[in-house]
Amino acid sequence: MHLSKANPYSAACPSRSLIDLIGAKWTILVIGCLTRGAHRFSELAAQLEGVTPKALTQTLRQLERNGLVRRTVHPVIPPHVEYELTPRGHTLREPLEALIGWTDDNIEVCLTAQCDYDAQP
Repeated sequence: MHLSKANPYSAACPSRSLIDLIGAKWTILVIGCLTRGAHRFSELAAQLEGVTPKALTQTLRQLERNGLVRRTVHPVIPPHVEYELTPRGHTLREPLEALIGWTDDNIEVCLTAQCDYDAQP
């Protein structure tokens, strides 16, 4: 099915859910981890300090549902499951690296602005 480009600022726009997914905190970090190759759930959980198993599971399922992550179950005992970016998922690498770079370049200025704002009466 092909949908015409609509207005993402409209609540009815089908792209809204994808924008929400891509902009979510754990999505950005999970994709960042997976740009380095396939990972098991436990490896992702160890790298992503503060993520709950529920939040990681939900994020991975949504990424898989949208064709951005591939889940592979290896037929061994105990089961060995790996997650990796699909070719479509890899297309997010450049924009997310730009966002992370912008964050690195601006964190000090933003922290100063936060302190200044918080110090206001």
